[in-house]
Amino acid sequence: MKSPKPSCLIAQYRSWDREWRSLAIPVQEPFDMDVQHRKCWLAAYTRPRHEHHVANQLRSKNLEFLLPTYERMVRWSDRIKRFPAALFPGYVFVHVSDSERVPVLQTIGVVNLVCSAGKAAVLHEEDVERLRACCLRSSAIEPHPYLEIGHRVRVKHGPFAGWEGTLVEKSNSRRLIISVHQIMKSVAINIHGADVESLS
Repeated sequence: MKSPKPSCLIAQYRSWDREWRSLAIPVQEPFDMDVQHRKCWLAAYTRPRHEHHVANQLRSKNLEFLLPTYERMVRWSDRIKRFPAALFPGYVFVHVSDSERVPVLQTIGVVNLVCSAGKAAVLHEEDVERLRACCLRSSAIEPHPYLEIGHRVRVKHGPFAGWEGTLVEKSNSRRLIISVHQIMKSVAINIHGADVESLS
């Protein structure tokens, strides 16, 4: 029996190779779907006095957000009235994925997302927890000029235990100043001097 010629073997191999390649499933690079759906907390910059209007729209879009408020007092001719006002004027905080940023930016009243070095500035988890606590204690909090350097203290007791901030005095009462550095804003919390300890 004669052996096949080399040229015939090469032709058969090429034919088999073409057939195998036509049936093979292309190998794709792995793609992490979680990246597109992973959510983080961002600060949305709004037009002046549009915080509540933006929050209502975000709620209708089923987007998670935080709008901390405080009880602002306005003196009228015959009485003093309290009403909720944005604790961080011009900002609403949103918990969104990459794909959900577009609906946020399309919301009427939203100017942009707060960015750092060309990328959206992600809030630290501890800052988010403080924002949540602010939402629950609007009567004990008010806006304060932004502070970054000062006498640092830690709260030892009470609902704000573990919080760190700057201790200041106002009208013979002590207050803890908490700063959110991504938006360069601060808030003041009424606190007893015995409930804090120095960090210096």
